[in-house]
Amino acid sequence: MTTSTILFPTAAFISALFLLDLGADRFITHTAALAKRIGVSPTLIALLTAGAEWEELAVVIAAMSQGRSSLALGNILGSSISNILGAFSLGWLFQAGEGGYDRSAKIYAAMMLGFTTVFVGLGFLGALGRVVGGGLLVGFAAYVGSVGWYIYKGVMKAPEDSDSDDGDDGSEGASDSDSDDGEDRDAEQASGHNDSSRSHENPSMEETTPLIDGRLSTGATNTKPAGPGKPQHSTLYHLAQLIFGFLALSLSGYILSRSISAIADAYSLSDTVLGITVLAFATTLPEKLLAVYSSSRAQPGIMVANTAGSNIFLMTLCAGVLFLSGDVEELSRGLETFDLVATWVSAVILAVIVMLGGRRWMGVVLLVLYLGFIGAEFVFAARKRKDTP
Repeated sequence: MTTSTILFPTAAFISALFLLDLGADRFITHTAALAKRIGVSPTLIALLTAGAEWEELAVVIAAMSQGRSSLALGNILGSSISNILGAFSLGWLFQAGEGGYDRSAKIYAAMMLGFTTVFVGLGFLGALGRVVGGGLLVGFAAYVGSVGWYIYKGVMKAPEDSDSDDGDDGSEGASDSDSDDGEDRDAEQASGHNDSSRSHENPSMEETTPLIDGRLSTGATNTKPAGPGKPQHSTLYHLAQLIFGFLALSLSGYILSRSISAIADAYSLSDTVLGITVLAFATTLPEKLLAVYSSSRAQPGIMVANTAGSNIFLMTLCAGVLFLSGDVEELSRGLETFDLVATWVSAVILAVIVMLGGRRWMGVVLLVLYLGFIGAEFVFAARKRKDTP
């Protein structure tokens, strides 16, 4: 094994991570902007963009296309564990004092534990075929529908985007989706400023006269133009950016799976091990950053919603696609009891913390458990390689 054998796939892996983040950001930002243009429900947009692991799905599909179904399975299991023991633990480390969670966070945690229990149970039973894959996709549709209904009724809060929005293109894409809100706020401020003059001109108007899209219910229109610094983009622009994001996701997923497979072959490690450890850790970095940000802003509910939502996405849509199109025999060989138990236990830990309330020291414990899990994966892999003739 030469140095170049490792350096090139490692460099490709790191480069692909940046492309993956860029592609996910473009895809999510412009999908939301385009959906709002054509009148799609904001709740549905939130569910399918924020708290969703589209980059993980890209990696899963790319791994399957190369005949590496075990790598895709390892990425699903590892990402679900990393979201809890890695990202959630970091969030608690930056959370000052004790904390509790609202009803929305508890519902998300309970749903995640339910989906995880079903997934792990199917793994123990060896039910990894096409029928199960279709059932998981139905479960994903049911999740989106039920959570969308609860959010619409005000029972739950929608998750927030876990991808960075500081990029130039992200701010441009968001400008269109924010412009209407900005105009509404400007209209409300203007109406409040000139409320007394309007009431003198029209005595029938009270302070509670409603404003709808900047127009008075009496028919007067507000022709205030959009504020400066928020350029409007055409639908074709958003569509082109969405396609660019999709292509970037596809290319980065292909490079990630190829490079991690090359590293696995060089060190004689299984795809499942590297998928659970290295690949899963790298692709869940946005969730870790969001957890730190949410905790520092005293928003633990957002942290739970995104962690639980991401794991449900992994256990339903990503796993459903994998079971429908992947190599069933390879998947059966790649499943390890230790990995399934670790996946379920991490979900139980999150649910218990959310239901009973958390402490800052719990973040330290979870992080230690995650480091121990990573170490145990490599130890078991080394023993397995030694026992293999």
